[in-house]
Amino acid sequence: MNRGEKAPADPLELYRSMRLIRRFEERVVDLVNANEIAGVTHESVGQEAVAVGVCSALRPDDVITSTHRGHGHLLAKGADPARMMAELLGRVTGTNRACGGSMHIADFEIGVYGANGMVGAGAPWAAGAAWAAKEQGRDSVAVSFFGDGGVNQGVVLETLNLASLWRLPVIFVCENNGYAVTLSAADSTAGDLVGRATACGIPAQVVDGMDVAAVLRGATECVDRARRGEGPSFLECRTYRFFGHHTAERTMGLTYRTEEEIESWRARDAVAGAGAALDPAARARVDEEIETVLDEAVAFARAGDRPDPEAAYAFVYASPIPVRRGSR
Repeated sequence: MNRGEKAPADPLELYRSMRLIRRFEERVVDLVNANEIAGVTHESVGQEAVAVGVCSALRPDDVITSTHRGHGHLLAKGADPARMMAELLGRVTGTNRACGGSMHIADFEIGVYGANGMVGAGAPWAAGAAWAAKEQGRDSVAVSFFGDGGVNQGVVLETLNLASLWRLPVIFVCENNGYAVTLSAADSTAGDLVGRATACGIPAQVVDGMDVAAVLRGATECVDRARRGEGPSFLECRTYRFFGHHTAERTMGLTYRTEEEIESWRARDAVAGAGAALDPAARARVDEEIETVLDEAVAFARAGDRPDPEAAYAFVYASPIPVRRGSR
């Protein structure tokens, strides 16, 4: 795809992107459980329609900022699964040479200005990218992804205010999966989420985050508005994560969600629904192709070298500032 072209919205391609994210995340869980990926990861199984619906409304020259649950956003924006897998396995062949890991992957070449382990921290980055595009006379836009917990972060509220004042071409996408770690949105948020945006004069809408077509329609409206110079928008996508906050939660015995609640959302699985609407033979071919892609990604990751410990101080500063070692 050439710079300036819009991503395809063909149902088969939407399914392909969602299926890639689903199977990537499932492979990652297997690797975490096998201790090939250190620590925990925050999987986005169940939320694929949001990443794919939003990113399918974007062009390659548009920018996104992501979250600690960001694998899906990056893959939907066009990140290389093999280099991402190598990053998660801590290899120098990874997207960020093993310096980013699961929560801090960035790839400027495809407009990914970084995932972020701090809740809501990507919002001002997206606003900055949007401001730069506006100042330079470009019609590219920026998207900030964050969760329902991020709506209560001061930096997000400050950015909403500034984006509205400066009429920045930025779209605020709230992935409302109902929980900030284990705290439900009902227990943490007064009023409604879109009210935060409308209070700043930003048009806001709620879409079904389990329906990729609905997300794409809502995102397209927001993107088109931004390209016309009409300022920011806010899109609340009501979705659900089928598993815990992170991979370790499977063994923690937490009971903040009921099995009935989880199963009710699973019945609306966006990946399964999109797949069921396709020709079975075409769907089977896509599924097989994705398994090959991921087999190759894992093999590529395992073959990469681990970083030299002496390189730990590389890429910390923009200029080569000497590192002081030992005692004073």
